Amino acid sequence: MIVTVTTRSGRELIKGGLELNDSATVADLQEAIHKRTKKYYPSRQRLTLPIPSGSKEKPTVLNYKKSLKEYADGNTNNLTVVFKDLGPQVKYSTLFFFEYLGPLILYPIFYYYPVYQFFGYKGERVMYPVQTYAMYYWCFHYFKRIMETFFVHRFSHATSPLSNVFRNCLYYWSFGAWIAYYVNHPLYTPVNDLQMKIGLGFGVVCQISNLYCHILLRNLRGSDASGGYQIPRGFLFNIVTCANYTTEIYQWLGFNVATQTVAGYIFMVVAASIMTNWALAKHRRLKKLFDGKEGRPKYPRRWVILPPFL
Repeated sequence: MIVTVTTRSGRELIKGGLELNDSATVADLQEAIHKRTKKYYPSRQRLTLPIPSGSKEKPTVLNYKKSLKEYADGNTNNLTVVFKDLGPQVKYSTLFFFEYLGPLILYPIFYYYPVYQFFGYKGERVMYPVQTYAMYYWCFHYFKRIMETFFVHRFSHATSPLSNVFRNCLYYWSFGAWIAYYVNHPLYTPVNDLQMKIGLGFGVVCQISNLYCHILLRNLRGSDASGGYQIPRGFLFNIVTCANYTTEIYQWLGFNVATQTVAGYIFMVVAASIMTNWALAKHRRLKKLFDGKEGRPKYPRRWVILPPFL
């Protein structure tokens, strides 16, 4: 089989094409491209079928596990694919590790060290119990997230663009420092003990629930992350499509009820907005895939992310 690899502008990426055996897979083609170009390793490649000029249809993305014959459309001797460079890539585990590491390190710095001297506060700082419990709560959350990254999550995509590391770190690290600055500030005014206990207690329950949601999602995928889309079931997933996001939002609500800072509430609102967009997209996708037609199960009626509002 002769495979012609072109760029989106129509230029041949590899002159004369690549000759592969008839049993070759898309993964074999990616490796062959890598050998000829060196720069474009497989996770950096996006291969699609060409679409007619002027067509508004989305191009078909080649699945690395499938045989090239499946995309040859009856012509098993020749195939043309369109190549796109996705740019430098990193593993998702690497991305998540660095974005969570920042808040995990920065928050204790504001708690333990006299950083406020650099902001003009020279007096002795009095630490309230809520500040100590909030620090433990915060560190537990981000330590849990790192452990989940390496031991629980199974990613549908192996890599992410390198640029996402800088973007995500800016988001998590800046918010982490901002919240830590106010919660541990020398002029911080604590809430009453009952409010602190209710907020942190509720938050801890949500954190544990969030971990259990992630374990349930992990079990939907095979060990090679090839499970495809399935209907999440069990625990809160029986009533909410994205129960993992629901528990994530509510655990930050518990933290903010206990600590009461503007920075914390802004972070929660921004995070909830981002996760709501993700949840709506996933809900629509699952309803479309599981439409009850041609033997497919019908997606059950559920809240999207935040009962009883959405």
